[in-house]
Amino acid sequence: MALESHVAELTRRHEELEKRIERELLSPGSDDLHITELKRRKLRLKDEIEKLTLASQEAA
Repeated sequence: MALESHVAELTRRHEELEKRIERELLSPGSDDLHITELKRRKLRLKDEIEKLTLASQEAA
């Protein structure tokens, strides 16, 4: 159960980053380096979610 809530939290954070990236891209004065960092953080979250999901499936 704790794993499921952790994955849910990571998914929520991933979605928040997606929205933040979209807002940054629409902003005329957006910083490309900042957007790149946000995308990297989003990718790390995605990788973590997939890793935990795979681990839980293998354990079942």
